Amino acid sequence: MVKDKPNSIRVYDDDGYRKRAACVCVKENDQNQILLVSSSNENSSWIVPGGGLEPNEEPSETAVREVMEEAGVSGRLGVCLGVFENNERKHRTTVYILHVTNELSEWDDSKTIGRRRRWFQFEEALAHLTAHKPLMAQWLLNKAKVEAPR
Repeated sequence: MVKDKPNSIRVYDDDGYRKRAACVCVKENDQNQILLVSSSNENSSWIVPGGGLEPNEEPSETAVREVMEEAGVSGRLGVCLGVFENNERKHRTTVYILHVTNELSEWDDSKTIGRRRRWFQFEEALAHLTAHKPLMAQWLLNKAKVEAPR
């Protein structure tokens, strides 16, 4: 089922790309655990929670709002992993890490469209995303680079 957002105003950058934000959600006490949510388009596919910016909203605010709506979690916003461009869909997504500290038993999308969430080990999450959402897989690889010992 596709989410219906009546009153939603899409925000675009100067190049005509839709502005989005997302969070790679990790467990506060286990950074190797990645939270994915079921896709609203294809319930058997797992994706990183995120969505479009609203007018006068900063990407970090969008990321936190979308994670609560889609995954029912909150926590401490971490480092920005970068801005990722999807030329096919004309999106630019600012991606952050979110250290999850709270999980709701029910949340907006679980009630309205039956969205599910699930914790995966890093490698398993990467495999799911590589198969269905290769750009999102890049977000996870960037997370690994950011956290690599120097």
